[in-house]
Amino acid sequence: KVKYPARTLLSDEEYHKARQEFGDKLKAGIGADAIRQLLEGIKLDEEVKWIRERFKNCESEAERNKLIKRLRIVEGFLNSKSRPEWMVLTVLPVIPPDLRPLVPLEGGRFATSDLNDLYRRIINRNNRLKHIESLRAPEVMIHNEKRLLQEACDALIENGARGKVVVGAGGRPLKSLSDILKGKQGRFRQNLLGKRVDYSGRSVIVVGPNLKMHQCGLPKEMALELFKPFIIRELMKRENITLKAAKRMLERVKPEIWDILEQVTKDLPILLNRAPTLHRLGVQAFMPKLIEGKSIQLHPLTCAAFNADFDGDQMAVHVPLSLEAQLEAKLLMLSTNNILSPASGKPIAVPSQDMILGIAYMTKMKRGVDGEGRYFASREEVLSAQLNGTISLHARIKVAGINKLIEEGLSEQDQRDPEKWKDFTTVGRILFNNVVPPELGYVDVNISKKEISKLVDRCYRELGPYRTAVFLDDIKKMGYTYATKAGLSISVQDFHIPLQKTELVNRALVQVKEIAKQAKMGIITDSERYNKIIDLWTHVTDAISDHMFNQMQQSDAAPVKPGQKKFNPVFLMADSGARGSRQQIRQLGGMRGLMQKPQKKLTGAVGEIIENPIIANFREGLSVLEYFISTHGGRKGLADTALKTADAGYLTRRLIDTGHDIVVTEDDCKTINGVTVGTLKSGEDVIEPIEERIVGRVCLDNIVDPLTDEVIIKVDDMISDEQSKKLMKAGFDRIRIRSVLTCEASHGVCAKCYGLNLARGRMVEVGEAVGIIAAQSIGEPGTQLTLRTF
Repeated sequence: KVKYPARTLLSDEEYHKARQEFGDKLKAGIGADAIRQLLEGIKLDEEVKWIRERFKNCESEAERNKLIKRLRIVEGFLNSKSRPEWMVLTVLPVIPPDLRPLVPLEGGRFATSDLNDLYRRIINRNNRLKHIESLRAPEVMIHNEKRLLQEACDALIENGARGKVVVGAGGRPLKSLSDILKGKQGRFRQNLLGKRVDYSGRSVIVVGPNLKMHQCGLPKEMALELFKPFIIRELMKRENITLKAAKRMLERVKPEIWDILEQVTKDLPILLNRAPTLHRLGVQAFMPKLIEGKSIQLHPLTCAAFNADFDGDQMAVHVPLSLEAQLEAKLLMLSTNNILSPASGKPIAVPSQDMILGIAYMTKMKRGVDGEGRYFASREEVLSAQLNGTISLHARIKVAGINKLIEEGLSEQDQRDPEKWKDFTTVGRILFNNVVPPELGYVDVNISKKEISKLVDRCYRELGPYRTAVFLDDIKKMGYTYATKAGLSISVQDFHIPLQKTELVNRALVQVKEIAKQAKMGIITDSERYNKIIDLWTHVTDAISDHMFNQMQQSDAAPVKPGQKKFNPVFLMADSGARGSRQQIRQLGGMRGLMQKPQKKLTGAVGEIIENPIIANFREGLSVLEYFISTHGGRKGLADTALKTADAGYLTRRLIDTGHDIVVTEDDCKTINGVTVGTLKSGEDVIEPIEERIVGRVCLDNIVDPLTDEVIIKVDDMISDEQSKKLMKAGFDRIRIRSVLTCEASHGVCAKCYGLNLARGRMVEVGEAVGIIAAQSIGEPGTQLTLRTF
């Protein structure tokens, strides 16, 4: 019986014992040298045969997987005509000196690359090993020296891979070859994928309210540099001069150069990009409009897509040079073609803030204003009355062709009383409808952000991107005009403190005492006490908030009094969705309410919320104690923003890595499989209704109305909005649709299994990178949410 078969791993102790027992008969090695000798003995052909034999008789799954891995490696060696022992380095390549420079500093010292230090350690140890071997030193010393040499080589290739990190002067870990290549600052991502490009520039952005949707304002000096080659070509053609002379003219900035620049930029698109580019709308094409000054003007409606604002953000400009690039920029990337979000299919270029405020102001109705109760023969008549100043924007009026001039069921006296009218309009709404495409019908409601979003969506679906862009520009212009004319400003008195506040708070304080008493007597546990108190204050805060908003609403609905504002500007802003939320206004005029605790307790203590609420609001002012309670929440928000953004960005990166090879590769994979979808619920709460899940997907069966026997959707048809409504009417709660999960395309997915391209509102085309769009659609809101925790 063999005591130590070949390839046995021995500890130091076992090795010394065996040495004493067998003397020179024992052949054992240590380090890379021993491994190399073993690798030399491998016969690859026989290894393949042995693995295949073993595989046939193998039962366990884990063992089979191991054998498959092994076979792959062995066959790889055979196919590439390599030998396993070549995997052990006997010579070490040294990279060129230019990549590991030695820079002289003042004072006769040198700054050197870390690699030089790592190479030096290897050379020193290698020389020492040679010297020791030539002196025939004892085996222990040689083994130790070999180990040190191995560690030095490991440190060069990857510092810290074997536990101990090699540090340089000042205790800083040295940068090894792997460190130079890997990570965001490594050779690949920093230098090879992230090169700096020609024909680009960056500047601060400012708002360009007079631009059209597809335009951006480009500073002249910037354009001169960006379009240099185009200008030189045009100069040489026009003036019939040499390249040198044209360059000289350009340097001197002759007056005729501005004309040429104007002509050159007329048809050339430019790309604007704002970092961080979280989804594909972070880069869009615009037609440049040359402007004086040094900042780029951006159309206000494109801000949402870039997530840009004008508090000092910068944007980068790039010039597409080749004809293909210019064409692609114009046809696919122009901002008018990017009105819908690729993630949801909802419009992303929707008016906001001032524009909404202006439109909401002009479409609101107010009692008791000039011209109330008048009748008009046409829209034109209304407009001329408004121009003459005889009628207010907010007056209730009737217009022939829009309203019923005589309403049924009203007495003659009531017909004359605008308060009793059911069918009426206002001057502002008529003005607004002048810019609404006539195909969408007459819009007769108070306009808010939601309403405008619906209108834009309908306009895009029914009239296409061009008409939508024109409509959006008209809304923008009108919104700004009337926001300016309204001249809304906020004063402290606009935040109404509800009359019921004191009573509600006092009642709550009595209840809190009662709850504390019950806890003291042992009727309820501590965590029950905590939950009851939190619940009580939450209800009180909501009640105060409701009273406050009701008060504001009533004051808006009341007839106008002389010397008083027509509308409460704070309520108008929040109600229309222009700015501010119920929560913010509640804190200003109601009560601030409950605040967050500073840290999560690891001891299992109850709650994340401080149980004493802030009863005051900002109008009344906070006490010192209340102020300090409220600082925790503010800090938490800032800390979260800093820490979580990195996580969210890393998630996006991993998602992209997973999905980047999923592309639409064919029109139809002809599969008969799919998934059955219904309404997504969590208990009784509806998370996503079935309509939202099936619109834009391809149906797997003919669906027939059980009552009328009418075919609602044919097999292989894409489900439209109307069809989904019909399905709901017919009472279907589950439907089988094609899905990318059951797609049988050999690579990627097919168009039928994917369905609608949300960004374009039509069926997806072959070649669309749907994997990346999906990854960005999850990553982008994730990153935005972490940035918005304030």
